[in-house]
Amino acid sequence: MMKYVIGVDLGTSAVKVLLVDQKGAVVAQASQPYPLAQPKPGYSEQDPEDWMRGVTAAIHELLAKTDVAPTAIEGLSYSGQMHGLVLLDAQGNVLRPAILWNDTRTTAQSAEITAKMGAQFLAITRNRPLEGFTLPKLLWVKENEPAIFAQAASFVLPKDYVRYRMTGHLEMELSDAAGTVMLDVAGKKWSDEICEAFGIPTSLCPPLVEATKQVGTLTPAYAALSGLDPATAVFGGGADNACGAIGAGVLQPQQAMCSIGTSGVVLTYEPDATADYHGHLHLFNHAAPNAFYSMGVTLAAGYSLSWFKHTFAPDEEFTPFVNSAATSIPGAHGLLFTPYLVGERTPYADAAIRGSFIGVDSKQTRADFVRAVLEGITFSFRDILEIYAANGKAFKQLVSIGGGAKSPLWLQMQADVFNTPIVRLTSEQGPGLGAAMLAAVGLGWFATLQDCAAQFVQVKQVYQPDPAAVTQYQKLYDCYRDVYPATKNLTARLIDFQ
Repeated sequence: MMKYVIGVDLGTSAVKVLLVDQKGAVVAQASQPYPLAQPKPGYSEQDPEDWMRGVTAAIHELLAKTDVAPTAIEGLSYSGQMHGLVLLDAQGNVLRPAILWNDTRTTAQSAEITAKMGAQFLAITRNRPLEGFTLPKLLWVKENEPAIFAQAASFVLPKDYVRYRMTGHLEMELSDAAGTVMLDVAGKKWSDEICEAFGIPTSLCPPLVEATKQVGTLTPAYAALSGLDPATAVFGGGADNACGAIGAGVLQPQQAMCSIGTSGVVLTYEPDATADYHGHLHLFNHAAPNAFYSMGVTLAAGYSLSWFKHTFAPDEEFTPFVNSAATSIPGAHGLLFTPYLVGERTPYADAAIRGSFIGVDSKQTRADFVRAVLEGITFSFRDILEIYAANGKAFKQLVSIGGGAKSPLWLQMQADVFNTPIVRLTSEQGPGLGAAMLAAVGLGWFATLQDCAAQFVQVKQVYQPDPAAVTQYQKLYDCYRDVYPATKNLTARLIDFQ
């Protein structure tokens, strides 16, 4: 009898659930949205109860789409949006709305962390204390909502809260815990030095669990609520970027993943914690056992394209809009775009920088602007790859996932800008598939995630660099690199007029 696993991908705007069989085929999928609250500028919050409603409704929808018996679904695991702070009291009740990864209220707390610990913090956590991470959020609550902080008995991250509600076991999974910047990444344990330095009781930090470890089974109450079998094995799961890499089969050091979503990520597998990017790239524990991953982030990747379309072509279909760039040429007839619409993270970590079009000419058409946006986003990924190159890393191939993997035009552009073969997958399910793969390995269907990827992840096409376009894009990229220093002070002055 065929057996199945479920991958739960808890995103920022919706949850997506996949039903995957032992051969790696996605048999059914379902999705449920939930709201995002922005009560003040820079604030981004969600009610964890909305996650539970969404997950449960999505599982109901999934089961209704197939005649697979719940008893044939052997395991379930998770991918989760990173860094979100969920504070719980001693009874496990949520004390306040979750503060999400894209919440930027914590600039003062981030500066406080750097001022107090400096290089020691970077040595322990392998990351700079950016506003998006969890420790600055904890300190913000401690300083601004002391009555709530005093009631806190523990904190978890979004997918770990959902798993707690489904199983009754309160733990934090390792790859997600690394994104709190409270973890000794190399030692795979909570950092006593960091907790002591900032007055965080170590009792707030839950026990750590590996991604492929079974934490338990569904509680009878949740099994009845969801329609799943109470014997369903539940596994730790992983951070969304780690699961995205697993779902893309990026599990060797010579591979990297290029993910173009709202934000953009270049990520590679690190077999150990010896790589030191001096905080210029993130280094986290992986959801793959005993491994790590490094990554750079560009904040407004797909967001730049969706902004441009919404602003200048709101009524057009997305695919023909993107494909119109084919009527332009590499370099968009002398037009460059920098995608710094909401600041930038890698390589600049600059919240004040803003985007620009450079070289606007009366002969250019809208197609040139579309192409310039695509090229600018792609150049921002090249910025991340240049950091890897400076650290001696050269990739044999890049696996492209997300919005950038849906357009042949954009896939070829990536191959040309990066001068590296670009892989397009047959079934690009990303983090949800990675979560299902964690359950499959946890159940013992496969000995390793690499073995699982050989079965579950299939290549559809490889785009090879075009030498003429590579030469042209190298010249353009040299221009692109000069735009940031030339506009940094100017755009900072313009923020006063926003």
